Amino acid sequence: MSPPVIAVFGATGTQGSAVVDALLSDGTFTPRAITRNPASDKALALKARGAEVAQADIWDKESIIKAITGCEGVFGVTDFFDPKIYPNNLKGEIEQGKNLVDASKEVGIKFFVWSSLPGCAKISKGKYRNIAHFDNKAAIEEYLTSSGIPNATVQTGWFTENLWKFGALVTTPSGTFELPIPKYSASSDQSFTWVARDLGPCVLALFKHRDREEINNRAFPVITAKMTYPEFAKILEKSLGKNVKFVSPSTSGIEEFDEMYEYQSTIGFYETPVPNPDLVALGVTFGTLEEFAETEVKSRFT
Repeated sequence: MSPPVIAVFGATGTQGSAVVDALLSDGTFTPRAITRNPASDKALALKARGAEVAQADIWDKESIIKAITGCEGVFGVTDFFDPKIYPNNLKGEIEQGKNLVDASKEVGIKFFVWSSLPGCAKISKGKYRNIAHFDNKAAIEEYLTSSGIPNATVQTGWFTENLWKFGALVTTPSGTFELPIPKYSASSDQSFTWVARDLGPCVLALFKHRDREEINNRAFPVITAKMTYPEFAKILEKSLGKNVKFVSPSTSGIEEFDEMYEYQSTIGFYETPVPNPDLVALGVTFGTLEEFAETEVKSRFT
């Protein structure tokens, strides 16, 4: 009997690729990588490793239905920085998410794992109302929960991969490093997610235990570590062998990001203990930021 198939959206991106990696490594499920361009080098590389590859555009519900037919589960994620969404159509992300949910319901998907973020406007009672890429995902999460599809949500923190994917670790003219995070107090904790290491195993565990009643309609924060940015800088400094200084500029130049960081600095991400005991109970083990610095940062910045 063939393994159940899990459709993975964003399969060539940071989150989706981590999920595909975990599914391939474990072997319980066959991942079906959903991509707009199945002929891309990344998509062909996934196919060569044993993943199925299917084409869909998440603006087009009918293409989603075609791509996920025959699948038992779906891992869903949206890209706020899609040029069709940011900066001129911010609510378009909700449209994309609803397409994923509606198509999954029509096909009869048995379990849906959604990648989400906190609803900042609701949590802050309206104080922080301009963090669309958080609030959109929270709105999609609510839509999924009300859909009747059995589901679980993974909630991520600040991606450690931001160091190179968004230029969050900067080399200074003197050859040292700065970690510039705007609007952030040096004494405030941040919730860090090592996506490539930790997200995939968490999603895999939820699919493996999808029949457990206590999983359905629940959110599971996926946090590798919680600490201040200066503490994170010290870990990076030890691996790089050069000074790493946390600095907090007055602005990033983007209002949404400034408000996001102020929200995180004053309110924070999640209250769940780290590592998440509910995910540990499902057999998940988490990496450490020390391991991340040694295996991911050193080779990129030295």
